[in-house]
Amino acid sequence: MRYTVRVPATSANLGPGFDCMGLALTLYNTFTASPSDSLTVTLSGMYTHHIPVTSNNLLWDSMCRLWQEIGEPEQPVALEAHNLIPPARGLGSSSTAVVGGLLLANALSGTPLSRSDLLGLACMIEGHPDNVTPAFLGGVTLTVQDDDTILPRVLAAKPDFKVVVVIPDILVETEKARAILPSMVSREDLIFNTSRAGLLVNAFMSGEYELLAVATKDRVHQNQRADLIPGMDQALQMALENGAYGAFLSGSGPTLLALCPEQKSAACARAMKEALWEARLISESVAVDVDEVGAQFVSS
Repeated sequence: MRYTVRVPATSANLGPGFDCMGLALTLYNTFTASPSDSLTVTLSGMYTHHIPVTSNNLLWDSMCRLWQEIGEPEQPVALEAHNLIPPARGLGSSSTAVVGGLLLANALSGTPLSRSDLLGLACMIEGHPDNVTPAFLGGVTLTVQDDDTILPRVLAAKPDFKVVVVIPDILVETEKARAILPSMVSREDLIFNTSRAGLLVNAFMSGEYELLAVATKDRVHQNQRADLIPGMDQALQMALENGAYGAFLSGSGPTLLALCPEQKSAACARAMKEALWEARLISESVAVDVDEVGAQFVSS
């Protein structure tokens, strides 16, 4: 049996929602698996460089994790990956492989695990739920981890704004971006972030998007990572000055996101790219929507 699953790109943190909030985007990686005599991995799409086609491929590794979880042997498969999400740019490319691999292995094994079980396993693999939850469920999400329990919430399935995605032509390794974060947070910064995270949830649930300019501010990770992305602060400010509701660093970067009224999206993208250009960074941009479905099986 041949299975094909489509998984959306995601953006994590959304400013103050560090490691627990994210949203899905209408930009996708598509993965196909079918029984085979041996493992093969075929890559296509815009992004194929530096992605392994051997047994250390993350898609395959995630499938093996599921089989290990349910106590079944690995099944040799022919894998195909059509990649339209740039890797190492803060858009959840690795999460698509984790989510896609778990869904494919689960399907090949007769779906022994529920979506809730799969989300829990994905969180174990990734270490945090900010990307994998919106990849599974779509929309704007908040996920609470309470001991061994995962509590995912979709705050808004299809919010009424465009997402301007600006991708600088640099790489920021997640490990390096995490290493620069302080081990301690001051009481002042803790209050700053928790208040804005609460406001962020309220803004998405109520549709009061004008609150996002304040609600997407952060002091826990974003300011610290600005040194890795020249022109970042200026680009985010220019987005707000050109009509964005809110703007923030996507995951650990370097991608920047602005949430905009549709009629403002072109101006926001242009202003953000100009700010990065002044800092000697070339970038590309695309305006997309929030994906409301999440990962789903499609006909191959």
